[in-house]
Amino acid sequence: MALNVTQKLIKNHLVSGEMIPGEEIALTIDQTLTQDATGTLVMLELEAMGLDIAKTEASAQYVDHNLIQQDSKNPDDHLFLESAAKRFGLYYSRPGNGVSHPVHMQRLAKPGKTLLGSDSHTCANGCMGMLAMGAGGIDVALAIAGEPFHVKMPQVWGVKLTGELPDWVSAKDVILELLRRHDVKGGVGKVIEYYGPGVANLRAMDRHVIANMGAELGATGTVFPSDGEIKRFLTEQNRASDWLELLADDGATYDINEELNLSELEPLIAKPSSPGNVVSVKDLVGTPIYQAYIGSSANPGFRDFAIVAEMMKDKKVADGVSLDVNPTSRQMLTDLVKEGHIANLLQAGARLHQAGCNGCIGMGQAPATGRNSLRTTPRNFPGRSGTREDSVFLCSPETAAVSALMGEITDPSTLTMTYPEIKDPVKPTVDEQLLESPLPLQEAKQVKLEKGPNIASIPDMDHMHDTMEIPILLKMGDNISTDEILAGGARVLPFRSNLPEISKFSFEIIDETYYDRAQAIVENGGHAIVAGYNYGQGSSREHAALAPRFLGLRVALVKDFARIHWQNLVNFGILPITFVNETDYDLLEQGDILVLTNLQHHIRKNEPFRITIKNKGLEIEVEHALSARQQDIMKYGGIINWAKSRV
Repeated sequence: MALNVTQKLIKNHLVSGEMIPGEEIALTIDQTLTQDATGTLVMLELEAMGLDIAKTEASAQYVDHNLIQQDSKNPDDHLFLESAAKRFGLYYSRPGNGVSHPVHMQRLAKPGKTLLGSDSHTCANGCMGMLAMGAGGIDVALAIAGEPFHVKMPQVWGVKLTGELPDWVSAKDVILELLRRHDVKGGVGKVIEYYGPGVANLRAMDRHVIANMGAELGATGTVFPSDGEIKRFLTEQNRASDWLELLADDGATYDINEELNLSELEPLIAKPSSPGNVVSVKDLVGTPIYQAYIGSSANPGFRDFAIVAEMMKDKKVADGVSLDVNPTSRQMLTDLVKEGHIANLLQAGARLHQAGCNGCIGMGQAPATGRNSLRTTPRNFPGRSGTREDSVFLCSPETAAVSALMGEITDPSTLTMTYPEIKDPVKPTVDEQLLESPLPLQEAKQVKLEKGPNIASIPDMDHMHDTMEIPILLKMGDNISTDEILAGGARVLPFRSNLPEISKFSFEIIDETYYDRAQAIVENGGHAIVAGYNYGQGSSREHAALAPRFLGLRVALVKDFARIHWQNLVNFGILPITFVNETDYDLLEQGDILVLTNLQHHIRKNEPFRITIKNKGLEIEVEHALSARQQDIMKYGGIINWAKSRV
């Protein structure tokens, strides 16, 4: 049977289940990736499991999100993460080394392998011919401990690429075009696999740009073949021996088929406040801007910065515009310095920041209230930038650069200047100085975990109740992101190791009264929330499930869920159910009392069941999509209790 690349990767790692879309499968995991916003919980979970040493081929802990050291919380956590990486046999990428996804691609990613990361943009490494997926932190902790990863078998969505990108159009416009066609739910339950003659016209880092924002489509992952271009990239990184050719077989088929002609693309832009709100740049020409931001895991490559530097050469950023440059890895920043590109940016008025996630996650560089910010970042969810009432647009480096020069949104394809020809450094820098290697087992066992005063253990959680009578504490609409459920940024993320403290920020972007109202009834059996489509899109942060659970959230009733958040809800014992008849959503209001009875029986039967709206005397029908394994997890009130029962 002819197989596509995704099917080959899954088949080679399949532990249990059948490769039938929608069926739960279990996969062996070769590599893991954790970052500091989510990794502290993962390390605490490894400690709770009593892990001796990582069972994976390679696991890495990166520090790239919480870099601002305004007090001791972040540096204390950095010390904890470094000690935990040494204790459990992980690579440790020190602060300033760069964003996890491009650094992992440069130093550790291998074609033919599986990668699971506690960051939703882990899918970026699918550019290397890997099956790379984001997941909740506890799923990653289990993978580090040698457990398989359970996920529903995805459909494989084949996107045939033809043609070649025209001048002033770049890889960012490729993924924006897919978002324009399919919006933020288009990839749910799917792996997007790119193939066809156009793939050869995309460099490895171009593929990274496209694979990274598969997360914005809601996809399980994005896969590119491992071809001669990946061999070239690995050779430049002094890792030629890690290359493996991995191509789709002749005659391979896909569950879904689409074609995209690169030659026909134009500069695109996503308007506030969704990555799926995509229009042509020419539709917004003349819109004034306050900020242009270059960098992030969505545009991390040398050419993404070099082309901006060439466009800025001997020019000046428009008055009133802040051009923020966020290098994404130390070794790439070194090359930009060597080639003179940083000098061009600085003389034009750019502001240079440290290598890391920075403003992408709301860690500095927040835009002014009521002003427009153009960013090459992957997301523009409300408030993610650090400014509550922000106005963030997503675009290519070319569009951001020319707009910074003009002071308003400008279509780069209308420029009279010659499109800059960017040449890679003759000998690219290879820098492993800030990537510490794992210790051998006997040395690792001697390492003591360094826990600062802000690190608190995860509290015990009770088993699922068979009967619940709980109020709807919050009713929301469609596309609620995990940034809105639990904000990121410099104000919130320093408490990522302290659940009681970070829970105070739950849902504050939507309703500032949620925390106080939840606290008032947490001892009375908890509460429910109701929402529309695509609930929990965006970041994989498990705090968005764990913090509301700490405040008594027991049931999430929505029209449908984003994949990772749905898994996180199950992992922490929050029952995720959906409407059988979506019009019943309109019957529910904040304050209504839901009565759920005989839950164990209903969950085991795998059939729709009825719940009562007590104060209205009505019944509605709901259903779940839990596998037999997840039903057990729910019974125990979450995966931690479930794992303890197995031990």
